[in-house]
Amino acid sequence: MTAGEQGRTVTPVDTAEGGKGGAGRRDTGAGTRRARIRRPIRAASRRGPWKRGLLLAVLALLLGLLMLLHAKIPNRIGNLGSLVETFLPWLGLFIPVLSAGALWRRSASAAVALLLPVMVWLNLFGGLLGDKSRPGGDLTVVSHNIDTGHPDPAAVARDVAASGADVLALVELTAQTLGTFEKGLAKAYPYHTVRGTVGLWSRLPLSDTRPIDIMMDSGPLMAYNRALRTTVATDQGPLAVYVAHLGSVRVNPRMGFWTAQRNRGAQALAKAIAAEQNERVVLLGDLNGTMDDRAFAGLTSQLRSAQDVAGDGFGFSWPAKFPMVRIDQILVRGVEPANSWVLPATGSDHLPVAAEISW
Repeated sequence: MTAGEQGRTVTPVDTAEGGKGGAGRRDTGAGTRRARIRRPIRAASRRGPWKRGLLLAVLALLLGLLMLLHAKIPNRIGNLGSLVETFLPWLGLFIPVLSAGALWRRSASAAVALLLPVMVWLNLFGGLLGDKSRPGGDLTVVSHNIDTGHPDPAAVARDVAASGADVLALVELTAQTLGTFEKGLAKAYPYHTVRGTVGLWSRLPLSDTRPIDIMMDSGPLMAYNRALRTTVATDQGPLAVYVAHLGSVRVNPRMGFWTAQRNRGAQALAKAIAAEQNERVVLLGDLNGTMDDRAFAGLTSQLRSAQDVAGDGFGFSWPAKFPMVRIDQILVRGVEPANSWVLPATGSDHLPVAAEISW
């Protein structure tokens, strides 16, 4: 092979290599562009712990402010404030969810922001977590919504009689079930009084019984009286006992959280208790609301919840299969709750609630 042939041979090889080099240069340019795109992503992923999880931090602060300022949420739109207050304890479930997110993102800012909802929730409900009961109860009271459509009222009568209550309040009595309860409770409770759909059975004498007008609208069940007041004669003196079943509430897209009847009843009941001359008062019944709801401010300003003072836990009573709220209440004035608890299910959609009170 001659030198010229060698040159001619080398030339196409060099050209091919040059082509490959050009492709390499083009690939290098594309890789550079990709690197430029990836660089801010990697930089973002390497952000410090205070810059990561800012959205989680904002959500944690909003959750804390929602619980802290729940009383400021207006009721003008669908009673939103009352709805939030009804399920206020459950907002605490968002805390572990946000905590898991903060841990996953390794976000210091979110972890610090979570201190606000944690402290607010503990301030509101931390006192309910421990057992506050103590010995020394003088009188045991029980309240139960027996459920109008219960298929076996005789079994309910046996269950509540076995509770050992000295004073027993029942609501949602009907003309069909009243006789069953009167018969089933006669042996344990020689004294009883019934007004409309609410009644009180007692081991101690009763007197001065009268209905309380809680301003219910007319209807199949609403036409009957749903609140009463009576006096229980105890060894320590008279005890005024109120039994009430306030109006139901509804949640629907058109009206929001509808509470009109219940709120009117709560106001009427608060007015009646404010006029009560007896210093010792117990209110029993299904109030269809929690005591965190601002609608009950007239009652909570005069009475204390036995569950809050002497209970163990939240005392949720409804719905019976998976209790989420405490709408069955035992509220007192002038006596001291010594113990408060929730009784086992009776087949009703409500759980019975009980308390021991002392003088």
